[in-house]
Amino acid sequence: MARISTLLLRNLDDVFGETDPVRRRSAIDEIFHEDAVFYDPKGGIYRGRDEIDRIAGVIKATHPDFKYQPLGEPEEVGDGGRVRWVSGAPGKAPEYAGSDFIIARGGKIAAVYLFFDQLPGQPLYSLSSSGER
Repeated sequence: MARISTLLLRNLDDVFGETDPVRRRSAIDEIFHEDAVFYDPKGGIYRGRDEIDRIAGVIKATHPDFKYQPLGEPEEVGDGGRVRWVSGAPGKAPEYAGSDFIIARGGKIAAVYLFFDQLPGQPLYSLSSSGER
């Protein structure tokens, strides 16, 4: 069974940070329950591995060169955990920030809740209608 911290980091890097669709899908199959749900802050609800795979690809395609960088170690409490992160082009200032909260069941992700956070000195970033994360 994967630790919640590992699931959080793999979700950032291997799912939402992955440009290769085959590797992304393999990671989703490994770390997500079949009936997992991804909630975005604009009210989008993506149910099941296929929908999570689709939206992760859409989001990554908007910024293929961006990398997620955790702002510290993930935190775990019971069956849940969170990780705060920033994202942007390597070597440049981050363009947006967020927090991922997960609920795990049996060592896999059952639900992911995405919240956008404010970067210092910048307005709060929000998910665009095109699916940008």
